[in-house]
Amino acid sequence: MQYNIKNAYCKRVWDDVSARYADQGHFLQAVGLVLETISPVVDKMPELEKSAVLERLTEPERIIMFRVPWTDDKGNPHVNRGFRVQFNSAIGPYKGGLRFSPEVGLDVLKFLGFEQVLKNSLTTLPMGGGKGGSDFDAHGKSDAEVMRFCQSFITELYRHIGADTDVPAGDKGVGGREVAYMFGQYKRITNQYTGVLTGKGLTFGGSLARTEATGYGLIYFAECMLKKMNKDFTGKKAIISGDGNVAQYAAEKLIQLGGIPITLSDSTGYILDEEGITQEKLEYVKEFRANHEKIDAYVKKFPSAKFFKGEKPWGVKADLAFPCATQDEIYLEDAQKMVENGIWLVAEGANMPTRAEAIEYLQKNKVAFAPGKAANAGGVAVSGLEMSQNSERLSWTFEEVDAKLKQIMIDIHDNAWNTAKKYATEGDYVAGANIAGFVKVATAMVAQGLV
Repeated sequence: MQYNIKNAYCKRVWDDVSARYADQGHFLQAVGLVLETISPVVDKMPELEKSAVLERLTEPERIIMFRVPWTDDKGNPHVNRGFRVQFNSAIGPYKGGLRFSPEVGLDVLKFLGFEQVLKNSLTTLPMGGGKGGSDFDAHGKSDAEVMRFCQSFITELYRHIGADTDVPAGDKGVGGREVAYMFGQYKRITNQYTGVLTGKGLTFGGSLARTEATGYGLIYFAECMLKKMNKDFTGKKAIISGDGNVAQYAAEKLIQLGGIPITLSDSTGYILDEEGITQEKLEYVKEFRANHEKIDAYVKKFPSAKFFKGEKPWGVKADLAFPCATQDEIYLEDAQKMVENGIWLVAEGANMPTRAEAIEYLQKNKVAFAPGKAANAGGVAVSGLEMSQNSERLSWTFEEVDAKLKQIMIDIHDNAWNTAKKYATEGDYVAGANIAGFVKVATAMVAQGLV
């Protein structure tokens, strides 16, 4: 992918980064899209080059790599790799999830960490950006095996994190069970009860609405986009990928606001329910998903729906699209199908699910497009609210947290919209989010000197 980077400083940094990390495609796409879109504001801020802000922004402050030895239930030893990429702490302690999945490596974690820096900046909360995890796969493992792995993982990582240093959360493959095991081990080792991890259980410092936050926040953001078009969700059909928390709660909020979700998916394929996925049907999805069943369980319960094995939902006729599964879901050919089938709004619930060439195609074809760093920031926003509750030794109601979440998403939308109008093209949420998130971080970095 070639990026149209007009500013000379941005271009020089891009040439250096792309040569140095030529084997890290995900990271390079994240950096390339940002450098392409922030060129107008870099033109107006010569102090950035004097302080080497872009060179520092594209290089993590610290990368921690370690081995994670653990034993299975038969006593056999295993060794996985553990990582923590502490990318930028200019506006607060590092904040970002831990991902346990076979694809985890430096490329994936650096792209996620880089995106997290700007995403956290957009929330207006005092959080820097980081990401971490392991190539451990919990599928097929017993609770005892997962516990031993998590305890081993945090036994090494604990020395590098803390409530005012680095506050990890869950991510793909890391849910409430894993966070609880890691929190318990951290407390045991340090003899401290602090808000060092977010996504905790409600009985020991977790926040209400955290499970729903990313999905709800995504729909709150999309609702703002629709208001700019003088539209709402009523009667609009939506295709959604994924069937985890983000997809489930995006569908739930969509239903509440009058929209009609018609697809969900997993790694085996997607289901299409032309009659619409109702709240009752969604409750069944939550039930079988909690039992680790595959998405085709839906059509066994609701035979009027169809299951498309090994396929993605992007060729289904609808109005709205919400990619909520993982990175690299939507390629150019998928974007072409979406346009052909009437999609006119796309908002990312996952991190960078849309390839750069697909984003370009969607925008050229007048599809309103919201990048994940803005649209899916609800999850980390409520993680930030959990940190606040932990610091104050308070617990807010679901309604209080949800109201704060909605306002944060409205503010992120308006900031991205207004920034795009000022520096780029009105309605270009990619440029608006990138520039708005960047300016806050860059200004803090200049103020703090060469660190």
